[in-house]
Amino acid sequence: MAQFPAPSTFPVKLIAIDIDGTLLPSTGTIMSERNLRALRQAESAGIEIVIATGRRQAYALPLLEQIGLKPETVLITSNGTVTRTFAGERIERALLPVETARELCGALRQFGGTTVFTFDHDGPGELVIESMEQLHARIALWVDANRPFLREIRPLERAFDAGESPVQGMICGTVEEMDRAETWLRQSPFAEKIEMHQTQYPARNLSILDILPPGCSKGVALGRVAARRGLRRDETMAIGDNYNDLEMLKYAGHPVLMGNAAAELLASAREWSWRIAPTNDEDGVAQVVEDVLCRMDCNAGVVE
Repeated sequence: MAQFPAPSTFPVKLIAIDIDGTLLPSTGTIMSERNLRALRQAESAGIEIVIATGRRQAYALPLLEQIGLKPETVLITSNGTVTRTFAGERIERALLPVETARELCGALRQFGGTTVFTFDHDGPGELVIESMEQLHARIALWVDANRPFLREIRPLERAFDAGESPVQGMICGTVEEMDRAETWLRQSPFAEKIEMHQTQYPARNLSILDILPPGCSKGVALGRVAARRGLRRDETMAIGDNYNDLEMLKYAGHPVLMGNAAAELLASAREWSWRIAPTNDEDGVAQVVEDVLCRMDCNAGVVE
């Protein structure tokens, strides 16, 4: 078991955990038995497990069924835009105004024609795109996995003719392209109308830039969950690996960055004295959770 520096206060009462690059291994969608066992043990010990992902609910839940957590487990999706329980009970949702989404359609075409808008309902049309061909050329596996939910509309602006607001927009491309897109948007009139979070995969030279309603992030959503529970920040832990996890890690009193994170993130984590876990392929989540459980047992022994 990995050993970590002792935090200033304990116990941890809530652990928020990312999925991709954190709970999942680098290849495949099957979580390790050690990770599964650790999460079940934490829940049994009274620690609340919260899953926080950039995925939307329909794309996340099938992966999470293997854990076997209780139906009332909180699931933060779309990088903090929607919060529901595993059972589907909606807790919170933010929407991108129709006017903003429509204006983004034209503005984002310069970045490769890969724009996707996500609507908060199930079935065909949950994901709206302008060009299946262009999107497939960038993220073929994602397109193939989501074909039942995709609807192609040209021009994309017509997706908003009925007045329905999306929960998020997304574009994708190389890391350099998405850095350029984010910079352009921050310097544009859109800057005050949206929130942006990147998820980067340097080994594949792929980055996804999510465009959310203002003020949305995993960190804000986690803070609201903790507030509803009456928990202090130093009673929360967050585990993640990517740039879209930063706000969540910064919120938590016990931030843990995965060892497979980008070099820039690892350097920042060291500078900020965050814990660095083993990698996702080394059951880093399990090792962190086991450490928390071990400290709980030790503290209980002292009290007794």
